[in-house]
Amino acid sequence: MSAALAKFVSLPRAASTASGLLEFAKSGTGAMVKRLHLGRAAESGVLAASLAAEGYTGPVTAIEGEFGFLRVFCRDYDMNALTRGLGETWSTQSIMLKRYACHITAHTPVEGTLALKAEHKFRGGDVADIAIQSTERALRVNNIPQPRDILLAQYSIPFCVALALYRNPVDPRSFDESALRSPEIMGLAARVKMSVLPPPDNRSDMTSIVTIALKDGRSLSRRTTAFAGTPERPLGQEELREKFLMLTRQFGEAGMARAFARLQNLENEKTVDWIGA
Repeated sequence: MSAALAKFVSLPRAASTASGLLEFAKSGTGAMVKRLHLGRAAESGVLAASLAAEGYTGPVTAIEGEFGFLRVFCRDYDMNALTRGLGETWSTQSIMLKRYACHITAHTPVEGTLALKAEHKFRGGDVADIAIQSTERALRVNNIPQPRDILLAQYSIPFCVALALYRNPVDPRSFDESALRSPEIMGLAARVKMSVLPPPDNRSDMTSIVTIALKDGRSLSRRTTAFAGTPERPLGQEELREKFLMLTRQFGEAGMARAFARLQNLENEKTVDWIGA
């Protein structure tokens, strides 16, 4: 890699990992850094645990100290909140798992669209236009009718809803460059109009209303408040297995199926060395 290219790659990467900058979602360039975020978080956790195991030390007051996290990043903070419910409340039970291979704000519109399609038996070519009511933030950040690249497309609610009428949005392979070149998908995305939900739904992070106008004159509408993968509607074992195998298909289905089965009983494993084997 040339020095110039290394600089071009390293600067966006450094910026994207600095306190949650979201410029990648708007710039249309360098958006690959989005792929790093969860991986970097996991990498940092593994590195910290590995260093601690080898006796590497750090300040025990990293959180509450004079120059610790709370005083540096918070004007007001509650120390007791850090240990409130410790051993009783488990945040892992409130984790959301994405059902679809796109930004989480598109999940309820996509799910509502798929539910209408299944119920009324229409296809993408039957749709005249689509109206989506969502949150003010979704309208401001995710209303991208004509995304310039596939990573920005996965942030676009109009694109994701349009794609869901022509392809399987569960499969990451559906979101490839050919989707951006599809006149059907891009044409329908351009006909998706977004607006802000009326109260009190406008205060909900996930609620959306999808209204689909068909070419035969019918108008179909669906309100969705949670998608499959939220704590209210957790994914079942078969759905989790399907997602796992889709994401790991390049390593062979048989081996990954065995790995999935072992991961479901991870607390009974003596080591996790086999995960990277």
